[in-house]
Amino acid sequence: MIDLILIVASVLMLIAGYFLIKHFGNKKIPAFLTIAVGGFIFITRTLNLIFGPQPAPKLDFTIMPERIDVFGFNLSTTVIYTWIAMAVLIIVAIIIRLTVFKNPTDIPKGAQNVVELIVESVRKYTNTQAHGTGEFLCSYILSIGALLIMSAFLELFRIRPPTADITMTFSLAFMTFIFINVYGIKRKGVIGRIKSFASPTPLVFPFRIISDLAIPISMACRLFGNMLGGMIVIDLLYMALGTNAVAIPSVFGLYFNAFHPLIQTFIFVTLTLTFINEAIE
Repeated sequence: MIDLILIVASVLMLIAGYFLIKHFGNKKIPAFLTIAVGGFIFITRTLNLIFGPQPAPKLDFTIMPERIDVFGFNLSTTVIYTWIAMAVLIIVAIIIRLTVFKNPTDIPKGAQNVVELIVESVRKYTNTQAHGTGEFLCSYILSIGALLIMSAFLELFRIRPPTADITMTFSLAFMTFIFINVYGIKRKGVIGRIKSFASPTPLVFPFRIISDLAIPISMACRLFGNMLGGMIVIDLLYMALGTNAVAIPSVFGLYFNAFHPLIQTFIFVTLTLTFINEAIE
């Protein structure tokens, strides 16, 4: 009975919103709000009337992801979803190579211009933040950025993203740690790299060592905490709305599954380049 009353009320709100737009053009904002609220109530109450009240989802998550058996191997879901993200990126790269760059032109246009703009922007940013590191680092930064973004987008399909696993984020941060020391040794040599820890005074040597070893831990925890936090916020939203979880979680999902991962990717990439630049200075 309550659902029927709310449905009738929502229909009246939709009619009122239409009437406001039709006859009072200067009141579009109140009209759109009336239509939006009326439409939301109508959809949620109609679904509730057809399918009946649904139990509210419970907040259930673990720090470590689930493990499943695949062809006799017990694998973490992080590994499987990372393979999926990598497979999608490889397929996209092959499609771009066979279509966009099948007959490349000296003066890029269309899709070729977009791809070259992305690559050139990453190259320019890499060289600005860590000058003199070469083309390989640019390729790595572009690849790791694409992987982080694709991993985060998997959450749009209600999949726990690989970046919400501390082992995944630590692996990425450990690669940063390796690059820091590889480029530092390449630029200064082994002795020069060791001496850099004693600058400006030998008294800071043990603290510089500890700081260097803490880099992968801090970067891993930062990325892991932000990505896991976004996933928990969306789950909390579903739990709070219950049967009314229509459209609203999707709007918030655009931030936590699209804009927020872009920010975290930018921060991770920037920190990687900053630490490498410090090692080669």
